[in-house]
Amino acid sequence: MNAQRFIAPNSREAMAQAKAVFGDSAVILSSRSTNQGFEVVATAEEHLAGITTRTAEEAAPASQAADRSRLSFEQRAARQLPALSSRTSVAQDTEIMAMSTLSFQDYVRERMLRKRQEALKASSEPAAPARSSAPVPPPRSKADEAVPSRVSPAPSVVQSASVSQPARKAVASAEAAAKSPAAAAGARLTDQIDGLKALMEERFNTLAWLGQTKQSPMQSTLLLKLIRSGYSPAVARAVMERLPERYGANEAFQWTQEVLARNLRTSRDAGHLCDEGGIFALIGSTGVGKTTTAAKLAAQCVQAYGANSVGLITLDTYRVAGYEQLRAYGRMLGVVAHLAHDRAALADLLELLANKRMVIIDTAGLGHKDARIRDMMALLDAPSIKKLLVLNAGAHGDTLDEVVHAYQGHPLHGVILSKVDEAAKLGPAIDTLIRHQLVLRGLSTGQRVPEDWQRPESSALIRLSMATSGKSPYDPQETELPLFYADAAGGRVQLDGRHA
Repeated sequence: MNAQRFIAPNSREAMAQAKAVFGDSAVILSSRSTNQGFEVVATAEEHLAGITTRTAEEAAPASQAADRSRLSFEQRAARQLPALSSRTSVAQDTEIMAMSTLSFQDYVRERMLRKRQEALKASSEPAAPARSSAPVPPPRSKADEAVPSRVSPAPSVVQSASVSQPARKAVASAEAAAKSPAAAAGARLTDQIDGLKALMEERFNTLAWLGQTKQSPMQSTLLLKLIRSGYSPAVARAVMERLPERYGANEAFQWTQEVLARNLRTSRDAGHLCDEGGIFALIGSTGVGKTTTAAKLAAQCVQAYGANSVGLITLDTYRVAGYEQLRAYGRMLGVVAHLAHDRAALADLLELLANKRMVIIDTAGLGHKDARIRDMMALLDAPSIKKLLVLNAGAHGDTLDEVVHAYQGHPLHGVILSKVDEAAKLGPAIDTLIRHQLVLRGLSTGQRVPEDWQRPESSALIRLSMATSGKSPYDPQETELPLFYADAAGGRVQLDGRHA
C-alpha cells in the first residue's frame, strides 16, 4: 500500500495537500498533532484494493459498531451504559463506549447539557448535606491517552494528548453559564413585578379620582379649569384633594383662587426695591429683559431718591452692544454705567459705589444649559449681593422649571416676571413659583421705562391667570381628564389648603 505523510500548520491545509496528491479518491488513514504541525497519513482508494475482504461473521462486529456510531448519544447511553451520568469521568466513558471522533462533538455537547440540567435542578432543590468523602476517578491508562489517534479525523478535534482536560473546562463553563441565566431571569422578574405594582397603583388612583368625579362633577370642572389655565396636574390635584365637599360651585371656585393666592409668595414690603436698598444682581436666560428691568429699577430709585443714589454695573461682555444699551439708559437717567470684566474689577466698582443707596448689576444672558452659569454665579458669590432671577412669564412651564433648577442651587432673593403683557397664560409661571416656593418681587409689563412696572399682588395675579377663554388647541378636553388623574412619580405638591 502506497501511503504518504503530510504535515501542515492545521488540519485543513494538511487534508488539502493529501487531496492534491491523491485526488478525490484520497483516504485519510490517521491524523494527529505533532511539534512540527498537524500530521495526516493518506493514500489513494485504489491502493486499498489488495486488502483482504473479511467474511460476514468477521464483519458483523464492525457493522454493529457502525450502527452504534450512527445512534444518538442518548440511545447509545441507554443501550450500552444505563448508569452513564455527568458524574463519570470522560476517560471512563471513552473506554466503555469505544467512542469515535466522529461522535466526540455529540458526546461533549450532550455531557454539557446534562451538567446544565443537573445544575438547574440542584439550584431549585434544597441543598443536601455535604458528604464526608468524594469518589476519586480512576487513574488514566495509556489506552486513554491514545483515544484520538485510533479514530478517523475531524477538523474541529485536533488535541491528541488528552480529552479529559478540555471536557472538564467545557463542563465548568457550562455550569457558570447555567447560573448566569438564572440570575438574569430573577432580575427580569423583579423588574416586571415593580412595573406591575406601579401600573396597579396608577390604575387605582385613576379609579379613585373617577369615582370622586362621578360623585362630585364640580371637582372635574375645576380641575379642567386649572389645567386649561396652564397649571400643572400636580398643583391641580393638590388643590382638588383639599377642596371641602360642602361647598357649592361658586364657593369652590372662590376657595380655589384663595388657596392659590395664599401659596403664591410675594414681597410683603409696601414700597419698591429701591426702598429696601442694597446691591441687586439680575440673572436669567438670554432675552428675558434683564437690561430693561435694570433700567426700570434705576429709574424708580432716581425718581424717589435722586440720580446720585443709583449705581449701574454691567458684566455683559458677550452680547453685542450690551454695555452701550445700559449706558444709553444711564444717560437718560443721569447715571454713569460701569463695565466690569472680572472679579477684581467688580470688587473695585462695588467699593467705589459703596455710598449709593442702590447698586444694580446687569449680567450676561446665559441659557439654562450653559456651563458658564457656574462661573457667573461664583463671580456673584458674596453675601451683600442679592440675586434676582428674571423669568419670562410667557415661557413654557417645562422651560421655566429647568431655568429655576439651573439657578436655584444658589440663594435667590426673589423672582421678577418679565413680559407679562406678552404671556398668553400666566398659569405656568405662577405654578412654577408655587411649586418652588419662590418670592415674587415685581412684574415687568412692557418696554416703557419706568412706567411698565407693577408690584405683585397675589390675588390679582391668580384672577388674571384663571381668566382664560379655553379655546387653545393645546387645552385638554373633558374626556381627556382621566389622563391627568393618575399620580405621577414625584408629582406631590405641599399646599396650604386652609380656607381664608
